[in-house]
Amino acid sequence: MPVLNRVAEFQPEIAAWRQDFHAHPELLFDVHRTAGIVAEKLKSFGCDEVVTGIGGTGVVGVINGRGTDNRMVGLRADMDALPMTEKTGLPHASTHEGRMHACGHDGHTAMLLGAAKYLAETRNFDGRVALIFQPAEEGGGGGKVMLDDGLLDKFDLAEVYGMHNWPGMPVGTFGIRTGGIMAATDRFYIDIVGKGGHAARPHATIDPIIVAAQMVTALQTIVSRNLDPLESAVLSVTMVEAGEADNVISRTAKITGTVRTLDGGVQDFIEARLAEFVPQFARSFGAEASVRYARGYPVTVNAPEQTEFAASVARDIVGAGQVDADAEPSMGGEDFSFMLNERPGAYIFLGNGDSTELHTDTYDFNDEAIPVGVSYWVRLVEKALPLA
Repeated sequence: MPVLNRVAEFQPEIAAWRQDFHAHPELLFDVHRTAGIVAEKLKSFGCDEVVTGIGGTGVVGVINGRGTDNRMVGLRADMDALPMTEKTGLPHASTHEGRMHACGHDGHTAMLLGAAKYLAETRNFDGRVALIFQPAEEGGGGGKVMLDDGLLDKFDLAEVYGMHNWPGMPVGTFGIRTGGIMAATDRFYIDIVGKGGHAARPHATIDPIIVAAQMVTALQTIVSRNLDPLESAVLSVTMVEAGEADNVISRTAKITGTVRTLDGGVQDFIEARLAEFVPQFARSFGAEASVRYARGYPVTVNAPEQTEFAASVARDIVGAGQVDADAEPSMGGEDFSFMLNERPGAYIFLGNGDSTELHTDTYDFNDEAIPVGVSYWVRLVEKALPLA
């Protein structure tokens, strides 16, 4: 079963939806226009149920199949954009300065709408499918908020699946893996307290900037000299703040950064090591330091059975040679992880061709990928919930 002819026929229509979403990006939970269009279209397609306002602005459409089975599979797309100014110069570029669909959520939303249109029209499955349109993936944890707002109480999902476009992978290819496919995204905040003074008399101070400068380098040993080289982790310092004047040695300095891990044990180790290392290191300079560790999105973990199933669906669409079932994981984060912590499922990468990278001001979702992504969703439902 290659790309569906019916899907290919209305690819221009889906692309038009996508480009409209792209021109009108919205941030975090403030996706009222997008969610309104989604709900309107789901109703027009003939969905059996359309529920709005889950997690604030989340939308769920339900389509019943032609059989008697009540088993329900969930498909999820994200709707929000990023706080960036677009530089693509495209006809459908963002009309709002400082807001941009730089991660392809416009494409994800449009593809799931395309699948909804096809599934509502054909209903060649036995069971129920829930089409989950989620706000606030980009830092707002909208997936968790929808869960906290009773997503699983309202919809009895047996499994849940997600998809993300992937620049650098050719259009018509997929990538997936069992286990951790996207990283946990934690943050750390270090406060260093020394002894301030005149910049001409550094010997009379305990310079927190010197401590911070040395600490930035030393922090890298937590990964390079404490972890097994076969275990994956990233510790990146992203901000260093200190001082207010060029002739004053500050009393305090701050270091902020992120930790990315693909394993809960490694995550626990780095958090504990930071708590031990930071104050001891500062004391060696006569300063004091404390660290606050904030856990963000958990690791996105694909369940083995559902991963193999998703890979088989992808092979049905594009052929075995176009599906990498042992794709490299990403150290980026994804709040679909919260849903996968509650239900078995799988998250798959969809080739976006030679576009620029995600989260860059020249990125654009590749509309040529639409028929592939929509066909994947349709085939997944029909194969997971087959008619007798």
